[in-house]
Amino acid sequence: MAKKKKVEPAPIKLAEVVNTPITEILESNYMPYAMSVIVSRAIPEIDGLKPSHRKLLYSMYKMGLMTGQKVKSAKVVGQTMMLNPHGDAAIYETLVRLTTGRESLLHPLIESKGAFGKQYSDMVFSASRYTECKLAPICEELFDGIDRDGVDFVDNYDGTMKEPTLLPVSFPNILVAPNNGIAVGMTSRICSFNLAELCDATSMYLKNGNITVPELLEIMPAPDFSTGGQLIYDKDKMADIYSTGVGTFRVRSKWRVEGNHIEIYEIPYTTTAEKIKDSIVKLVKEGKVKEISDVRDEIGLNGLTLTIDIKRGAEPDKLMAKLCKSTPLEDTFGCNFNILIGGVPRTLGIPDIIEEWSAFRVECLRRNYIYDLGKKSDKLHLLYGLRKILLDIDKAIAIIRHTENEKDVVPNLMSGFDIDKIQAEFVADIKLRNLNREYILNRTEEIGDLEKEIENLKSLIASERKIRNVIIKQLGKIKEKYGKPRKTEVLSSESVTAVSDEPKFEDYPCFMFVSREGYFKKCLPASLRGSDVQKFKEGDELLISTETTNGAEVLFFTNHAQVYKAHMYDFDDVKASALGEYVPAKLGFDEGEKVIAAHAMSDFNGNFVVFYENGKAVKFPAEVYKTVTNRKKLTNALASGSVAVGVFRGGNEKQEYLIISSASRALLIKEKQITEKSTRSASGATVMTLKKGHTVVSASVYDPSVRALEKESRYRKSTLPSTGGLFEDDDPELNQMSLI
Repeated sequence: MAKKKKVEPAPIKLAEVVNTPITEILESNYMPYAMSVIVSRAIPEIDGLKPSHRKLLYSMYKMGLMTGQKVKSAKVVGQTMMLNPHGDAAIYETLVRLTTGRESLLHPLIESKGAFGKQYSDMVFSASRYTECKLAPICEELFDGIDRDGVDFVDNYDGTMKEPTLLPVSFPNILVAPNNGIAVGMTSRICSFNLAELCDATSMYLKNGNITVPELLEIMPAPDFSTGGQLIYDKDKMADIYSTGVGTFRVRSKWRVEGNHIEIYEIPYTTTAEKIKDSIVKLVKEGKVKEISDVRDEIGLNGLTLTIDIKRGAEPDKLMAKLCKSTPLEDTFGCNFNILIGGVPRTLGIPDIIEEWSAFRVECLRRNYIYDLGKKSDKLHLLYGLRKILLDIDKAIAIIRHTENEKDVVPNLMSGFDIDKIQAEFVADIKLRNLNREYILNRTEEIGDLEKEIENLKSLIASERKIRNVIIKQLGKIKEKYGKPRKTEVLSSESVTAVSDEPKFEDYPCFMFVSREGYFKKCLPASLRGSDVQKFKEGDELLISTETTNGAEVLFFTNHAQVYKAHMYDFDDVKASALGEYVPAKLGFDEGEKVIAAHAMSDFNGNFVVFYENGKAVKFPAEVYKTVTNRKKLTNALASGSVAVGVFRGGNEKQEYLIISSASRALLIKEKQITEKSTRSASGATVMTLKKGHTVVSASVYDPSVRALEKESRYRKSTLPSTGGLFEDDDPELNQMSLI
C-alpha cells in the first residue's frame, strides 16, 4: 500500500510591524477629531449659535415655519437630519432647549406646544411625537437677508443640499442666548444679557466706534437670566469679566415669607428645584438645620414654587442666609466667553465681542446691498430696453410679425432698436395684451425710482458709516419690538448679610484621643490631672493622642484611601474614663471603613508622610487637604493601590521613622530620603523590599531618646499625649526583629 504524501502546512504570513512615533499618531488621528469638536460642534460662533442650533433653525425656515400653524416636532427632527447626521434624540434635545415651553432662553427661538420640561426643574420633556413647534417671530431677525447673499452657503454632509455657514443675525444674539459647550482641551460658557440693554450698548459702539467697560457697566450692569434670581453684584469682578471674558459671579434665589412658611419662587439658572430640595432635606436629616419641619416642591401651571415650613420661633432671614451658604439656593456662574471667530477659538471680553459682531453685521448688510444693486441694475437695464420700444411699438410688432423663424426674433429686435440680447429677450417675452402704451409707460416710469435706489445702494456700499447707521436704526426697532424688563435683580454685595453657618465655639486647649476601633475623645487638661484613667472597649487600645485646640480641624484617614474632615468643636468634652464618640457613625463612613490615622490641623503648613503595606512611602504638601468649602469627605485622598499603615505630619528633614514588616524586620529611614510628590494620590517609591507574602505591619515616628523596645507595653497607655509607635521587647515576634 502506497504511503500518503505528507502535506506541509502553508507558512503563516505575519503582519508587518510598523514603528510610528506617538506624535504622528496624534497628528493624523486625534487632531482631526479634536478640531472637528472645536470647530463643528461645541463652540458657538459670532451669530450665537452652534452648528446643531443653526441646522435646526434653518431646516425649520426652509419648511416655511416662520408663518402658519405649528407642526409635530418629530417632523422637524426628521427634516433636520438632512443637514445634521446625528440621532433624532440629540436633535430633539437641541430643539427642546430653544422652546418657549422650556424657558431656558430670555428670548426663545421656537414657539412650542406640549410638555418641554423646565430650565428650573429636572422634569422630563415629552417625546417628539407628542409636541408641536414653529419658529418664534424673533427669528425674522436671525434670517434677515439670508436669501440675499448675506452669508456664505456650503454643501451639507452628503452634497444634496446647501446650508448657511452662519445666520445673518441683526442683533448680538451671541450675548442674548446663553451657551455652554465642552470641546477638546477648551470650554465655552456664555451667560445671557438683557436684549434692550445690549441694543443700547451696541448702538453706542456703532456711533462712537468704541465703548469702554465703565460705559458698558452703566448701560448693562450685569447678566440677565430667564430664571430670574438676584445677582450679587461686585463691580470690580464684573468689570473684570466684561474686559477679559473670564470670571465668576454669584446668583441667589428669591423668596417671600408667608406666615410660618417660606416660598422660593426664583432660583439660579445653574440649578433646579429638585437639587435644592434634596440639599435642604439632607441638612435636616444630618441635624445641621433644625428650624425646618417640611419642604415641598409645588411646581405647577403658575411656575416654580418651593415651600419650606419653619418651626415656631425660627428667624426666616437667618435661616435663608444659612441655606444660601449650604445649598444651591445661591450658586456660582463661571464665565468663559470662548467664541469661534473665522474658525479660530478666541476668548473675548464684551467690547471685543460687540466689535466682532458689528464687523460681521456690516459685512452681511454690504453683501445684501451688493445683491440688491445687481438685481436692480438688471431690472433697470431691461427697462431701458423697454423705453426704446416705447418710441415705436408698431415697429416692434411688425418686426416680430414679419420674422419667419422664431430664432430670428431676438436678433431682429436687437438690430431694429439698438438693444442687447437680454433686453431683446425681455421685449420678446412680453405678453400680447401688454403691448400697449399704458403698460409700457407705467413700467418705464419706474426708471427714475430705480436710478435713485441704485445711487443710494452704491453710496451705502461705499460707506461703512452709513451701514452702521442702518444697523443702529434696526437695533432701535428690535429693542422696541422685543425688549423686555430685566428678570434678574442686581443686588449689591454690601447689602447681602453674610451669615456664617459655622457654629460659634470657644477656643481653648484640649487633648485628642483616638482608639484603634475608631472611638474619639476630647478631654480638657484638667480632667487628665484627676484620678480618671483612659478607658477603652475590650480588645481596643489607643491609636493616636495629641494636644490641640477646640478650633482645630481634624483629618481622619481611613483604610479606603479617604479622608473625613471635622472640627474639634464638633465633639463634646468628655472625661478620660468615657468611651467617647464612634467616628465612623458620626461622620458616615462607608461599610468596612476604619480609621488608620487622625491629625488635628491648626494650619496646613509642612507636609504629610505616608507609609503603605507594600513597602512604599511618599510625602506631599499638607495643603492638598485644604478646602475652601466645608467638605466632609475627600475621596482619593491617598494612593489606593495599598492600605496605608502610617500617616504622619512631617516637615523635619532629620525626622526618622521606624517601619516594621510581618517578617519581624525593621527599617529606620529619614524623612529627607522619602520621595516627595505634589499630589496626594501618588503612591511614592519603595523604601522596604519585602519577600513574597509579607507586608509592612506598622510605622511610627522614631524618638532616639526613648529605647526602641520598652518592657512595659507595646504602646504607651498613658493619659498624656505621646508620639505613639513605642514597642515592648517582651513581644516574641519583636524579640527576633533585626534593624536593617
